[in-house]
Amino acid sequence: MEQMVSPRVTARRGLADLALLLPVILSCLLLVAHYLRSFQPQLMMLFLLLPLLLLVRRRWAARVVQVALLFGAFEWVTTALLLLGQRRGLGEPYGRMLAILFGVAGFALLAGALLELPRMRRRYVKR
Repeated sequence: MEQMVSPRVTARRGLADLALLLPVILSCLLLVAHYLRSFQPQLMMLFLLLPLLLLVRRRWAARVVQVALLFGAFEWVTTALLLLGQRRGLGEPYGRMLAILFGVAGFALLAGALLELPRMRRRYVKR
C-alpha cells in the first residue's frame, strides 16, 4: 500500500530536485551563450531547449542530457585549446582564460554527474 504524502513534503521534494537540476540548466544556458556568440544557431537552439527534456521523467531523457553536457564539456575544452594557440601566438596572457574555460567544462561535467545521484535516479525511472 502506498503512503499518503502531504503537499508540503511533495513541495519540499520538488524544490530539492530543482536545486539539483539548476546546475544542469545553468550549464545549458552557458552553452547557449557560447553558441550564440560563435554564430551557431542550431546548437544554440538545441541547448536552449534541452532543459525541457528534464520534464520527461524517463531514464533515457536524463541520459540524453548527460551526453549533451559531455559534448558541451568537450566543446569548452576544444575552445580553450583553440584560444590558447591564438593567444600564445599573439603573446597575450592566457592563464585566466584557461582557468575560466576549464572551470566551465568541469561545471558541465559536474552538472551531468548530478543526474546520477540516487535522488535523480529515482526521479528518472527506467520505464
